[in-house]
Amino acid sequence: VQLQASGGGLVQAGGSLRLSCATSRRTSRNNGMGWFRQAPGKEREFVAGVSWRGDSIRYADSVKDRFTISRDNARDTVYLQMSSLKPEDTAVYHCAVSRGPIASNRVYDYQYWGQGTQVTVSS
Repeated sequence: VQLQASGGGLVQAGGSLRLSCATSRRTSRNNGMGWFRQAPGKEREFVAGVSWRGDSIRYADSVKDRFTISRDNARDTVYLQMSSLKPEDTAVYHCAVSRGPIASNRVYDYQYWGQGTQVTVSS
């Protein structure tokens, strides 16, 4: 199972980044996908999740109205468009595939995890 996240980098506060996570049809089919992040010394936290059909989406309160998750099932890819970035968004961002079709916000509902991509927001 491979999940390859990309698109991270260094950006100034107020800027934007778009993360992508490619996986395989066998891995993502019928499963929700999500993004989590982990800052140094902190626990992994939920950012956003999207159901298999894309009809159910949820966000952490801290990113609502700034981040947008989407998926392209034809390309087996999930995206995270991040805007109005803040220094507190600095973390390693991981994509994950859930155990079922829903957009869960719980770490233990996800079975496959990518390596992560670093996002650094400077003030």
